[in-house]
Amino acid sequence: MNVKFNQKTHILEIEYQFRDVEEPNLFRNIYPYNEVPRLVFNHRIVPMNVPERLYITDTTFRDGQQSRSPYTVQQIVRIYDYLHELDNGSGVILHTEFFVYSKQDKEAVLKCLERNYDFPKVTAWIRAKKEDFEIVKSLGIKETGILVSCSDYHIFKKLKMTRSQAMKQYLEIVSAALEAEIIPRCHFEDITRADFYGFVLPFINELIKLSKEAKLPVKIRACDTLGLGSPIPGIALPRSVPQIIYGIVNYGEVPSEWLEWHGHNDFYKAVINSTMAWLYGASMVNTSLLGIGERTGNTPLEAMVMEYIQIRGSADGMNIAVISEIAEYFKKEIGYEIPPMTPFVGENFNATRAGIHADGLMKDEEIYNIFDTGKILGRPPKVIIDAYSGIAGIVIWINRYFKDNGIDIQVDKKDPRIQKVKEWVDNQYENGRNTSISDEELKEVVNRIFGI
Repeated sequence: MNVKFNQKTHILEIEYQFRDVEEPNLFRNIYPYNEVPRLVFNHRIVPMNVPERLYITDTTFRDGQQSRSPYTVQQIVRIYDYLHELDNGSGVILHTEFFVYSKQDKEAVLKCLERNYDFPKVTAWIRAKKEDFEIVKSLGIKETGILVSCSDYHIFKKLKMTRSQAMKQYLEIVSAALEAEIIPRCHFEDITRADFYGFVLPFINELIKLSKEAKLPVKIRACDTLGLGSPIPGIALPRSVPQIIYGIVNYGEVPSEWLEWHGHNDFYKAVINSTMAWLYGASMVNTSLLGIGERTGNTPLEAMVMEYIQIRGSADGMNIAVISEIAEYFKKEIGYEIPPMTPFVGENFNATRAGIHADGLMKDEEIYNIFDTGKILGRPPKVIIDAYSGIAGIVIWINRYFKDNGIDIQVDKKDPRIQKVKEWVDNQYENGRNTSISDEELKEVVNRIFGI
């Protein structure tokens, strides 16, 4: 067993050795496949190691397009503009990535490059083929993602290679990128099912050697491809997000600003895993707008904006209200149906139906609103009228709906006209209605009763 002096921790540590194996290590004790995956503990707790700068990166135009019909060039450019407006010169929304293969892909890239924005930077995503670097180079892109699958599931089953064959091919591809003076961002696909000490760390060590020789960064994206990562302290590798990130930074000696986390939401952990990646040493977390991505989706960009603010105590210049504009654009211009209960962007995220909640909002909206959503997101809390909204709900709806539409009506619970509106609502549900009352319906009823 070899030891070496770690320049980052300044102590002697075990040097993890590359292990070539004849049979793939599929971690069947954790991933039996014919059963739900298991959470196995090794009780190893690693310290938090928050980087000096935190960044959000975007894959809306890459992973976000793999789960839906492609965006038009015009839509891509407008969304890119929105990302720039959200960043607002802060540099927090660091980069976004594009496919570069089709005529439409290339046109979108060129039009976004013409914007000449500092942030988010335009980067690419390409296959692990040398000829693809020529495409990236011809477009003038300075950084590209490269797929380097790292679990034995992918190396043995998909690529039909051994670990040594896969590493050799990957290193040749990264070398080609560096020779082309393009910063490679190595996407460690399926890292939460990979042999961390036997393949991941030794491979990273070789990448760092190439980086030093070329005097260019070689960035690492740790990809939780199936959303199997866990934030729970003491969970064993390969599922432990804290141990993966801490290990890459401290044993792989990868600078935090070169390290990125890419998560999926298969087990409802995309957001918390991304936050843990930040807390344990990765500067960047990869996201997509509205969480749109393969299967259950990626980490939502808007969620990580809110996580950033909670961690840092400030938006650091980001224009948060743009999140609501983005959601409206997706709904109205792209025709994307946002699930109503989606935090921050869904129709119901700061809406209430319960009469007791509405009564609280009427007294002081802070009682039932997570923060001043009107000031921060341009979306004041609202009430949806149904069988349980009560008098208070109707009062709030009238006062806010008509104010928003330029009509000065302010009523209270004692106004006799409110009781007539309440009777109409009650009658709807007594006669079998089981849907909420639309704004248009209620507007018509209020107009008639109030004589507007």
